[in-house]
Amino acid sequence: MTERKIDWLSFGTCVALILALCIPLVAFPGRGSAALEALYRFLMDELGVVYLLASLACIGLLTWLAFGRYGNVKLSSHGEGPEFSTVSWVAMLFCGGIGAGLMYWCGIEWTYYYTAPPFGAAPRSTEAAEWASTYGMYHWGITAWAIYCLPALAIAYPYYTRRIPWLRFSNGCHRYLQGRELGPTARFVDFWLMVAIIAGAGSSLAFCTPMIAACIARVFGVPYEFWMNLLVIGLSVAIFATSVWLGLKRGLKNLSDLTLLLSFVFLAYVLIVGPTNFLVRASVNSVGVMLQNYIRMNFWTDPYLRSGFLENWTIFYWAWWMSYAPFIGLFVTRISRGRTIREVIIGMLVFGSLGCALFYMVVGNFAMHLELTGQLAVTEIVQNQGGPVAVVAVLDHLPWAWGAIAIFAVVSLAFSATTYDAAAQALAASLTLRLREGEDPARWLRVFWALAIGIVPATLMYVGGLKVVQTVILVASLPILAICVVMTTALLKDLRADHPPVAPAVD
Repeated sequence: MTERKIDWLSFGTCVALILALCIPLVAFPGRGSAALEALYRFLMDELGVVYLLASLACIGLLTWLAFGRYGNVKLSSHGEGPEFSTVSWVAMLFCGGIGAGLMYWCGIEWTYYYTAPPFGAAPRSTEAAEWASTYGMYHWGITAWAIYCLPALAIAYPYYTRRIPWLRFSNGCHRYLQGRELGPTARFVDFWLMVAIIAGAGSSLAFCTPMIAACIARVFGVPYEFWMNLLVIGLSVAIFATSVWLGLKRGLKNLSDLTLLLSFVFLAYVLIVGPTNFLVRASVNSVGVMLQNYIRMNFWTDPYLRSGFLENWTIFYWAWWMSYAPFIGLFVTRISRGRTIREVIIGMLVFGSLGCALFYMVVGNFAMHLELTGQLAVTEIVQNQGGPVAVVAVLDHLPWAWGAIAIFAVVSLAFSATTYDAAAQALAASLTLRLREGEDPARWLRVFWALAIGIVPATLMYVGGLKVVQTVILVASLPILAICVVMTTALLKDLRADHPPVAPAVD
């Protein structure tokens, strides 16, 4: 086995970055929060449309790659078959890509759309309800997974076909870095991987930690307090530290398989014991609404009303997925040896989108049914007491609520652990020199980053406020967007050079 040397320069840079982000926010929470919110508004107003256009270009390009002449190109240097079974591969894709953020938003996201709907619809109207049931699936659907998929292909193709002896974000720019793979430009690109992991993964845990803590408080019948958030972070870190210690095949693979199984069990339970007829009808209706309005939703820039819906939700989500894209791209690369380009695209866009949609169809529509029938004022709870309390209140209306909440908390914790496991794996790989196919980074390095990443969400929750989290994500995503454009051109040039079009036969 090749000696896995550590890139100590990048290691030190990453540690310094975490400290540079966390210390000022902890020392000056008020001023830090205000500065970040002002920056967020400026960037949204000036550059928001760029994210819309970039997402559309991403979907179009992936469609062309999947069904064009490059679709059968295998991500392998020697024609090997897939390293993991399709079920385990899909499970790792899904669990590594979404985190517990899905568990938080699927039950309450509709409340924001219902009370402040898009396209000028009247709040709390039938039209608002239809949009509310639809927009969550849209935000967690094809666009999100397309943003993940393109960098994954750009990294995986040169890694497997050109046998680059390290697994880094800058691999996607390999065509422009030949001979300078460890030079200043490459290190600058890899620096933004660190930023992306710290911002994207950290913000995800900051969203979902209070929800998991509230579930635990309900299960054990104790008051919810801030220290429970730290307990949840500790539990999450312990789980994914153990997972990364065991390695990819014994750790993350098994954890992802179990998480996916528990997710289906929970969704099936809600569907069966809940208002089944309403859930099915609302889900079918929302799919129809999205299909009828998909182009409109993708091109809507809200130029006349300027309601803020686009900036607060759609653009934020596209930036969030962009901040996740580097480490998800590295992670997908690691688990996709032997897959074709078409398999990767369809697996991520179809199975990933379908998995997210199921949560919104079942959990989201169940919560909406409680609101519409007057059983629970979910929107008021979200506005007055916060999302975590609302999630627990919704689950409390299920039969045998104690058990349902316990399973929900376990699944959320597992989702969180799988995402952070993927992040730790990606970060450790990027800080390792001469990491070849099938190798994992040093065990101590994986565990170190599993522990270090947990500092960020604790800091963000201490500072408080959704805008703080949103701004960190948005700032991190901007350079990544530019880098992904360069990576895309490099991928297309590599494919064209390695697989030239076949000239027509001349009689």
